[in-house]
Amino acid sequence: MLARRRLELLHDAGIRIGTTLDVTRTAEELTEVAVPRFADFAAVDLPDSVLLGDEPEPLGERMALRRVALGTVHRDSHLYEAGDRVQYVASTPQARSWETGRSVLEPVLAEAGGWLAQDPARLERALAAGIHSLITVPLRARGTTLGVVSFYRSRQPAPFEDDDLSLAQELAGRAAICVDNARRYTREHNTALALQRSLLPRGRPEQSAVEVAYRYLPAQAGVGGDWFDVIPLSGARVALVVGDVVGHGLHAAATMGRLRTAVHNFSSLDLPPDDLLTHLDDLVARLDRGEGWAVENTHEDSGIIGATCLYAVYDPVSRHCTLARAGHPLPAIVGPGGHVDLVDLPSGPPLGLGGMPFETVELELAERSRLVLYTDGLVEDRQRDIDTGLERLRAVLSGADRTPEDTCDAVLDALLPTRPCDDVALLVARTHALGAERVAQWELPGDPAIVSRARVAATEQLAAWGLDDLAFTTELIVSELVTNAIRHATGPVQLRLLRDRALICEVFDGSGTSPRLRRARTEDEGGRGLFLVAQLTERWGTRYTPDGKIIWAEQPLP
Repeated sequence: MLARRRLELLHDAGIRIGTTLDVTRTAEELTEVAVPRFADFAAVDLPDSVLLGDEPEPLGERMALRRVALGTVHRDSHLYEAGDRVQYVASTPQARSWETGRSVLEPVLAEAGGWLAQDPARLERALAAGIHSLITVPLRARGTTLGVVSFYRSRQPAPFEDDDLSLAQELAGRAAICVDNARRYTREHNTALALQRSLLPRGRPEQSAVEVAYRYLPAQAGVGGDWFDVIPLSGARVALVVGDVVGHGLHAAATMGRLRTAVHNFSSLDLPPDDLLTHLDDLVARLDRGEGWAVENTHEDSGIIGATCLYAVYDPVSRHCTLARAGHPLPAIVGPGGHVDLVDLPSGPPLGLGGMPFETVELELAERSRLVLYTDGLVEDRQRDIDTGLERLRAVLSGADRTPEDTCDAVLDALLPTRPCDDVALLVARTHALGAERVAQWELPGDPAIVSRARVAATEQLAAWGLDDLAFTTELIVSELVTNAIRHATGPVQLRLLRDRALICEVFDGSGTSPRLRRARTEDEGGRGLFLVAQLTERWGTRYTPDGKIIWAEQPLP
């Protein structure tokens, strides 16, 4: 009969211990199995490093263990409580068990001077409360001691014996494997979370086109690949990006970092949203084929990546917003009066499938409109389909004229459960307009004589803006860019000055040929103008339009 009960206990231990990948919960499950069927009290002590997913350190004289779990038949044990830090002296069974890696049996605790030496006043009270026998077993897995478990008897009059020692070792052995699995999972989860946080944006970039707020909430089950970005572009414009990599863990976080870096690189080329998604789609397809890996793929990392993305570009001068998406949820636009529209934006396939073009939609937004971008974890989960989630999102956004920060808080409070199954990225941008008083524009005929008139017009505009200190360099920039456009391009030429966080000079022409910065040789008569522009400005570049191109240059304001 006794042997049968012990087999049943071990069977229950195999079923009930290790149901989660949480170190603390695994320790609690061990005490729940042991008490009261095997012991009246069971305590699990682990170093903090194990709780954090790290390898345990040698016990040493200064190292303390954490009482992670305590199972009791009643509260008056006078033992250390769960959460207490315990620094065991060398003579205690726990310290000896840790150091030797062997179990320690103390059948009569009243005669165990080493145990009493830990805290004589406290443990004398424990003896008076009836605790009389102890087994301490190290939690060892894969050759490493992770902690110790102590079994005490109080109500059961018989002291522990050698047969009990074997059973205690069986229980601890099974629990140790589960604790180690949970520790390894915690380490991987923390590593993935740290990687993901390092890859997500830090702070808000300087730009005037939109006022932004954002939230990122990791899933309880594991780190995912959701990301967002706010990227300043030329011409005072801004790009808003939200994306989602399928899956969880290190691979998803690393892939997210790759895609986010790629979006930054493609946006620096001023690509239209549909072209940018096409390049990103090709990149994901190559990653799926295994191209570009720095190391050999493991089985875990192989297979289809899968990702979605929404890319929007807002221009505060025209108040136009151009959007394209690759399999991503619809964006929402909240007008200044509180009316909510889910943009009827063609979906396009998720990134990596290829073969289908992406389509763009261009909208004119009223000033102080709110553009709301998000990942699917916000509106869809196992208990709620996406249509229900979108209706709830529409209801939360409508009516109130909230700030972006307040909008983020209201949306998360209304739509997210306490423990979300998927990670969530939310980006809210309230639009601003660059008023006509900060924009100057001239149509120029294709006549070289017009260059001097363009310089004069630019100088007069700078004087009106109180930027006379920039007149000399702006004259040089206007002269070079307008001359190049008239000499090398076709069609009409247009000069535009924008006063934003920087002074922006733009020259439009009808040619699709981009100028190239080069170093002129000593005997060359030309070729130095663009080099001078690059030296005199903070940034410069080329942006293509459906009708030609724009050469732009930025100077910091004094």
